[in-house]
Amino acid sequence: MEVVKVENVTRTYKVGNTETQALRGVSLTIENGEFTALVGPSGSGKTTLLQLIGCLDQPTSGHVTINGKDVSTLNRNQRADMRRASIGFVFQFFALIPTLTAYENIEMPLLLAGVNGTERRNRVMELLDIVDLKDHAHHRPDQLSGGQQQRVAIVRALASKPALLLADEPTANLDTPNGKVVMETMVRLNKATGVTFVFATHDPRVISYARRVVTLRDGLIADGQVTPGA
Repeated sequence: MEVVKVENVTRTYKVGNTETQALRGVSLTIENGEFTALVGPSGSGKTTLLQLIGCLDQPTSGHVTINGKDVSTLNRNQRADMRRASIGFVFQFFALIPTLTAYENIEMPLLLAGVNGTERRNRVMELLDIVDLKDHAHHRPDQLSGGQQQRVAIVRALASKPALLLADEPTANLDTPNGKVVMETMVRLNKATGVTFVFATHDPRVISYARRVVTLRDGLIADGQVTPGA
């Protein structure tokens, strides 16, 4: 079953009298449970494509469908509802709330969704256990390493059981050992939960973990989809 369908999408940005075409007719389908990397040099369009899939932006033309719903023409509030219901995000700067513990950061989306206390606790502790951080449940972000913070951010994004998790350069601010742990964690969570993972990167070490690679260049899919290994 397809989770994402991108059909002949363009995205043009205008600054003053200058127009920049970030995407120039991209079409792509991503199936349920995939672990897919969007790759390409700076300016290739990969982050723009990720933002469109994540309902953070709208295409200039074409259609983006998430879980069977065309999100291309949704207004801002409708896109926010779609993000809340179906999409989790992981950012390169972790974006944890500094005054909250790891437990509380993961719990936050469940609180906002009105999940009851027992279910919240069970879900948060299950996720902390999966990423080997149960012993750090009550540590604030400044008491965690960068890799630990990113693992907390990943499971926070999965707390509300989204259909799709998007990550933009998820290891950009990590050293090689921590980056390796984070990517291995993402692979493990993808297999354990069945959630579809799509991440943008230009790091060859990160690309090697993908089961499918989509290469963008100058706003177009350059080389189709490559499968480096399961």
